[in-house]
Amino acid sequence: MTTMRFSILPAFILLLPLAEIAGFVVVGRAIGLGLTLALVMLGFVAGVVLLRRQGIGILRRMSSEGRNGVMPGRDLLRPAMNVIASLLLIIPGFLTDLIAILILIPPVRDLVWRAIAKRFVVVNAKGGFSSGPQPDFRDRKPNSKVVDLDDEDYHREPDRNSPWSGKHLGD
Repeated sequence: MTTMRFSILPAFILLLPLAEIAGFVVVGRAIGLGLTLALVMLGFVAGVVLLRRQGIGILRRMSSEGRNGVMPGRDLLRPAMNVIASLLLIIPGFLTDLIAILILIPPVRDLVWRAIAKRFVVVNAKGGFSSGPQPDFRDRKPNSKVVDLDDEDYHREPDRNSPWSGKHLGD
């Protein structure tokens, strides 16, 4: 089933411009060239205004939370979806504008959240994978083999019997 999704993506990328061109033709015949161009420009301006208002900061915040092992939550969903909608509005075309408008509707946004929340995988910079927020060390089972120490709790004394003791790099 996963390979099917990846095979649909290139077809979607190739067919989207054709669908947008067909949309231009249909709308242009219905309302005329001037109004069609005005609608495209209005969508572009709305996308730029929305992007400036929301800012790229939300994407940085999501990336930061992902790097820290925290799954981005619903409080980040609305601004992130607004950024996606603004980028879709900036792309000229009526199909992408329609998708952007749908993303801006709260019930649709909630539906999208329910669909993608299960698919979030947080990749820890230390090499671990998880499908949710990382528990604190104190939340682990009492018989766990993990020992949580602070810097002052652990220190190492040099081993005088080691053949490497007292030698420095380049000696």
